[in-house]
Amino acid sequence: MFAVSPATRIYLAAGPTDLRQGFDGLAALVHAVLAADPLSGHLFVFANKPRNRVKVLWWDGSGLWLCTKRLEQGRFSWPPAPGEGSRSVPLASAELAALLGGLDLAQTRRKDWWRKEPL
Repeated sequence: MFAVSPATRIYLAAGPTDLRQGFDGLAALVHAVLAADPLSGHLFVFANKPRNRVKVLWWDGSGLWLCTKRLEQGRFSWPPAPGEGSRSVPLASAELAALLGGLDLAQTRRKDWWRKEPL
C-alpha cells in the first residue's frame, strides 16, 4: 500500500479532525496546522472525533493518495499530543501498524535501542 522506508516519517494529527475533508482540505491542514509539507512523501494520519475512522494522506511522487479505514465496531486508541502547542505525534511504521491493527499504544512501550533518526 505505502512505501514506508526508514526515511519516511509518519505524523499523527493529535485530536479530532473533520474527515469530511478530502485531498485539498487535509493537505491544507498538514501545511497550516502541522507545519509540514504535504508533498514531502511522509505519511499524515487523521482520525475523526468518535475515533472510528482514520484517513492517511501520502504523496507518492506523482499524486496524493488518500486512504480511509472505518471500524464497524470499537474505536482507535488515539495518543494524546506530546506537549502544549504541539498538534502532531511522530510515529514509527511499527507503531502505525499496531495502531491501525487495534492495539493501544499507551499500553505498550518501545524498547530502548540506538537508532539513527532520519534528517
